[in-house]
Amino acid sequence: MGLAVPPATGAWRDGDPVGGRRWFALPGPLALEAGGALPGGRLAYETWGTLAADRSNAVLVLHALTGDSHLAGPAGAGHPTAGWWDELVGPGRALDTDRWFVVAPNVLGGCQGSTGPSAPAPDGRPWGGRFPFLTQRDQVAAEVRLADALGIDRWALVVGGSMGGMRALEWAVTHPRRVGALLVLATAAAASAEQIAHASAQLHAIRTDPGWHGGDYHHLPHGAGPHRGLGLARRLAQITYRSEAELADRFGRAPQPGEHPWRGGRFAVESYLDHHASKLARRFDAGSYVVLNEAMNAHDLGRDRGGTAAALRRVTAPALVAAVDSDRLYPPAQQAELAALLPHADALRTIASPHGHDGFLLETAQVAPLLAELLPPPRG
Repeated sequence: MGLAVPPATGAWRDGDPVGGRRWFALPGPLALEAGGALPGGRLAYETWGTLAADRSNAVLVLHALTGDSHLAGPAGAGHPTAGWWDELVGPGRALDTDRWFVVAPNVLGGCQGSTGPSAPAPDGRPWGGRFPFLTQRDQVAAEVRLADALGIDRWALVVGGSMGGMRALEWAVTHPRRVGALLVLATAAAASAEQIAHASAQLHAIRTDPGWHGGDYHHLPHGAGPHRGLGLARRLAQITYRSEAELADRFGRAPQPGEHPWRGGRFAVESYLDHHASKLARRFDAGSYVVLNEAMNAHDLGRDRGGTAAALRRVTAPALVAAVDSDRLYPPAQQAELAALLPHADALRTIASPHGHDGFLLETAQVAPLLAELLPPPRG
């Protein structure tokens, strides 16, 4: 059973079980697109497989908003949930670890080992509300330094969905020679007004929580942090992650068993949202949720590059773009634009799923062939 009340933060903290994490320390300050610099920090990452002597077999997998470096493997010490794409990684699977060296970093600004608001600042206290504004380009700049440290000049494939797709696109636009192939799923060239509006409501929920304290809450006891605001943000987000048809099919108007909505009880769909809210508060940090959503709102491939079309013309890698047919958060029209503008993209691929935006995580049997199309066969 879980704690009676959630902790002030669900972030991984120094002293917690390490699990499969490794760490890379940023070599010096990281200049930030919005101005200033992050004076050092680190990225947590995990790897699977063996890097070839010529370093030609490396694959970079980038996670979505509340994901982390635990791409594959069971839940356990250090990892509260199982790998988020576990069915795709391992011997004989789409990301065959007998052939490929797979790398999954926790994004800069995240809360599962990488430097973010819950991590220590140079003065030893958590960054909290002092943590700087990040963009996707800053996060990719940190990942470039990780690749340099691993000796990987060129990824055989860069892949990501949703927020991870934003970073995958930034990799391909900013560093085209370092991306051998590109797969992006359920993402966009720029955050839309509606996507920014959804995120804005979630950020407002967190910042108006009495436990927020301007982002400086990490020292507070269990139950005193902004878990209510984070829970409300998750409820709002979860509705956009799933489709109307799925919610209707799974829950309809049914009450939660043993409860009556007319007498203080809940509908079953309310219980579902409550479950996801509670679960996130125990494994994530509200400050990271704010920082990462702000970075997603700032996402715009065309910024200072002459617009979206000009930016995407920089990409030299063969690419596939996949949409989820029931996605109402990142609708397929956004992926159609990417497929049309990427110079070496094949036709838009569609993942058929009743699950909405989360289909890119759940429909692994449809993602696997897309990976196979882009990963080259073994040499010889």
